[in-house]
Amino acid sequence: MAKSGLLTIPARRGLAIRVRSGRTLQVVNTHGHQVVDTWGFCDPDLTEHMSMEHTRAALFSLFVRVGESLVTNRRRAIITLVEDSSPGVHDTLIAACDRYRYEQLGCTTYHENCADNLAAALAEIGLATQGTPSPWNLFMNIPVVDGQRLEFRPPVSKRGDYVTLRAECDCVLVFSACPQDLLPVNAGDPVEAHVRLLG
Repeated sequence: MAKSGLLTIPARRGLAIRVRSGRTLQVVNTHGHQVVDTWGFCDPDLTEHMSMEHTRAALFSLFVRVGESLVTNRRRAIITLVEDSSPGVHDTLIAACDRYRYEQLGCTTYHENCADNLAAALAEIGLATQGTPSPWNLFMNIPVVDGQRLEFRPPVSKRGDYVTLRAECDCVLVFSACPQDLLPVNAGDPVEAHVRLLG
């Protein structure tokens, strides 16, 4: 179980922590322009995980607002957004970056990516999962333009902005400081972020 303190999500890397039901934590955008891909898995059954498609259906929205809960692929609440000091722009649409995305963008050698960060972070605490669920992309700015087209833009958050999350069940939360540096989603400069464990 996670204890109180400040944890680092290293630049371009991931972090996985176990969180008991009812505990809260803050995800801090330390430098203001870093996207943090976020996953939640029920503990101990990791086949039940936070689901963006089920959350959008539950909320009738592309966005999660303060007081609302994200739900699993079995339609149960897993985390609730308790507080948000940022402008509230967080993406529920875009898949985690992976080796294939960077190949499409022209990379000919290995590029760090959020899908691998998820697997590596889980492995560090002795866990594994099948596949890569779509993440909740904290601080990611993907506006829907003209009601149908998506754009990749820099975050609108500022240094020190944070979201406070409450676990609604025993879960494993995984965070990736997105390494995307070929598109403007991290303002071209991926850096570390932090998790502050509260009550």
